[in-house]
Amino acid sequence: MTAEILTIGDELIIGQVVNTNQAYIAEQLNLINIRVARMTSVGDVMDVILEAFRTAWSAHDVVIVTGGLGPTHDDITKKAVCAFFDSDLVSNDAVRRHIQELWKPRNMPWTPSSEEQTMVPRKAELVENPVGTAAGFLFRDGAKRFIVLPGVPYEMKEMIDRSVIPHLAPLAGGMAIRHRTLRTTGIAESMLAERLGDIDTLLQGGSLAFLPAPTGVRLRITVLDRDPETAEQRVREIEERIRARAEKFIYGIEREELEDVIGRILSERHLTIAVAESCTGGMILHKLTNVSGSSAYVERGVVAYSNRSKTELLGVPDELIRVHGAVSGEVAQAMAAGIRRVAGTDIGLSTTGIAGPTGGTEEKPVGLVWVGYADAAASISVKMQFGGSRGIIKERASQAALELVRRRILSIAVDLP
Repeated sequence: MTAEILTIGDELIIGQVVNTNQAYIAEQLNLINIRVARMTSVGDVMDVILEAFRTAWSAHDVVIVTGGLGPTHDDITKKAVCAFFDSDLVSNDAVRRHIQELWKPRNMPWTPSSEEQTMVPRKAELVENPVGTAAGFLFRDGAKRFIVLPGVPYEMKEMIDRSVIPHLAPLAGGMAIRHRTLRTTGIAESMLAERLGDIDTLLQGGSLAFLPAPTGVRLRITVLDRDPETAEQRVREIEERIRARAEKFIYGIEREELEDVIGRILSERHLTIAVAESCTGGMILHKLTNVSGSSAYVERGVVAYSNRSKTELLGVPDELIRVHGAVSGEVAQAMAAGIRRVAGTDIGLSTTGIAGPTGGTEEKPVGLVWVGYADAAASISVKMQFGGSRGIIKERASQAALELVRRRILSIAVDLP
């Protein structure tokens, strides 16, 4: 089966909103052996939407549409769908009850917009939206499916996972496609490729995609086989060969973030951490506390941006800053030891650097970051040099600091950039 993903909204085609819906839907369809042949984005213009519907529906087995299901004047997808399938809109009691249940704990009044959201195409089957007010709908023509979902990403994902994929999976059949994504950090894409060596020997009929980002490279393994169990086994074998060559750079799998992995390690070992940040401005603590249950291991964080705050809050000696400068290994090490002492934690972590675009010198250029780490055994500092904008440097420094924690706890060699 082939599919087209059609996303609707002016905000998408003018670049105001990044279109993450397409990537998520494509990934889920691929997992059930439906090949995405085309992705299309159009604005909120009726004639353009209808032409996109005609092109997609005539060429593919599955069409998935997102966006334009809200109650405002620019949300015209329901009207377009009705025009395309020659249907009218009718109020749906199940949708009404669902919206009323959503509104009840918030004490929201029933409005004309609420009433508008109860309207669905008469000829469509309902696709329930468990987390929002915009219901989805499905049209059939033999084995073909035309599915319309809201554009809000978290609502769309719930509906794809709960309803759409279970509905489509039995229709797909054919080759079994299996994926596995390994998350790496602390190594550039080109160096990782060199480390993995000959690709044909590594993959033996599978495929491997390198997906670089500012904080690391994802390695996506893909295997096709007529037997699902054989496909799974081949994926595991490729993963083992990759790990044999690059294990220390692999921190997680699939959608795991480094902060998730760090949280699990700290929890399992009953360790606590405190963070003193200068150039990263609280980003490390933000990442750590994004993980549910992080209060069990995160004690506190301090943004010690000025020299005075480093001295007053962390006990970094004025003389140390005067001799070596705030951006130095000596100060990073003192910051880590200081926050560990003040917070009474097992681990202290720190950053100090020059995020730019101004403030760099020949001796200490923009992108220079020192990360400090302290525990009961020792305190160290690691020098790193990053490129990119101010935001990217902060992101890379935060990731590198967390990776330093992982490697120290797991006794992995610290050879970060």
